[in-house]
Amino acid sequence: MKNKTRSAPPRAMAMLESLRGLGYSTGAALADIIDNSISAGASEVRLDSTWNGPGSRITVLDNGRGMSDAELESAMRLGDKNPLDARSAHDLGRFGLGLKTASFSQCRRLTVASIKDGATSCLRWDLDELAADPDGGWLLFEGPVQGSKPHIAGLKGKKAGTVVLWEQMDRVVTTGFTSNDFHDLIDTVESHLAMVFHRLLQGPRAKLKLLLNGRAVAPWDPFMTGHPAKPWTSPPTNHPTDYGTVTVQAHVLPHRDKLTAIEFEANAGPAGWTAQQGFYVYRNERLLVAGGWLGLGNSRAWNREEAHRLARIRLDIPNTADADWKIDVRKSTARPPVSLRLWLTLLAENTRERARRVFAYRGTPAPAKGNIPIEQAWRVDRIKAGVRYRIEESHPSVAAVLENAGTLVPLIKSMLRVIEETVPVQRIWLDTAENKETPRTGFDGEPNAAVIEVATVLFQDLIERKSLSVEEARKSMSRTEPFQKYPALIAKLGSKK
Repeated sequence: MKNKTRSAPPRAMAMLESLRGLGYSTGAALADIIDNSISAGASEVRLDSTWNGPGSRITVLDNGRGMSDAELESAMRLGDKNPLDARSAHDLGRFGLGLKTASFSQCRRLTVASIKDGATSCLRWDLDELAADPDGGWLLFEGPVQGSKPHIAGLKGKKAGTVVLWEQMDRVVTTGFTSNDFHDLIDTVESHLAMVFHRLLQGPRAKLKLLLNGRAVAPWDPFMTGHPAKPWTSPPTNHPTDYGTVTVQAHVLPHRDKLTAIEFEANAGPAGWTAQQGFYVYRNERLLVAGGWLGLGNSRAWNREEAHRLARIRLDIPNTADADWKIDVRKSTARPPVSLRLWLTLLAENTRERARRVFAYRGTPAPAKGNIPIEQAWRVDRIKAGVRYRIEESHPSVAAVLENAGTLVPLIKSMLRVIEETVPVQRIWLDTAENKETPRTGFDGEPNAAVIEVATVLFQDLIERKSLSVEEARKSMSRTEPFQKYPALIAKLGSKK
């Protein structure tokens, strides 16, 4: 017996209005438009924005291969391509929705014009027109709306290319939205595009030139490639899967002390140092996920924490991995499959621990030359109940006082114990979290005179109490915290001058 069926097509306006709520930011929506340009072989994309209150608009013009009338109609149809179909290895699309959903999330009128083989086609989705005739169905309009033809004139004289025009940008230009807000938004868009397409934009053989209002967008490299102060970069690691090879490379970025103020600000990223830590997932060199730990962790998923903010991991997946990695329509989320979670967790644990050690540099000084350990003023005692911080009595400065204290030794040791038991750990932790930086220590910001004064006292003690030569005392100072950071000053100690 044949099953009875009914045709239940979605109502055009209801469906289109629903698709507007997928949650694109303006930057993410424009990145989706640019993806289409790249897939069409474009080497240059021009994005122009015009503020005109409710009549504001954005255009995206590329020099790709263009589309015939039939191809344009296919591109404008929702869900024309099955996401399960095989795609070109360099195709950045998947669902056949990006152009439309990205545009509808920002505007009510989408016009696309394209030229190929000398023939120009132009089609338009107009939600206001559809709303005026709710029973009219899925109607695509031919040509631009009256008065908008000049806005797609960028194709004039070209042999191939496509222009996308956004008008009636009601999701952007809302009540109270001003020209300053619009220009701030465009700055945010620029930062987002500089990050998403940085691998296509950078280098002498860049694959893409992206212009925003006539100005070239400079790439933002999350990994500070080539910076001499980078403490660690892992070799690339390949992991074969049924859907292709997944490649991972881990990076630990330099401590703030190793960067200029301009470098520190520039490399923080659009969302700031803490938010930008974690995995950067790419497909065909296009960034999908910028930071975060992909739900990985041990007993519970890791959060973005200050101590790990210098950890960034590049992860490349093929465009055949979308289903396994649960790539969404907006290309903004990804979840690693179960088969890779342990491998990625172990790699991330190693990277996070390395980043934590670099972040805590002041508390864990690097060994002196010759790999000789630094004499630290504090030590960490790890006990079953937790961690305790103790003053290291063997530190030259502390030892000098204790050896010369005579009958005052018990009193001094009591004082040291009080200091140990009243270290403001919670206050330090809170100040670090709020200020996004570890407190100043190690004479940081102090004038040289203050460092010399303290260093001279300790230097003289080493010579008089321990009978060290000038050269031996300098060597001792060079491996004593915090004076190991001032080799030039140590070299002058004991000189007649």
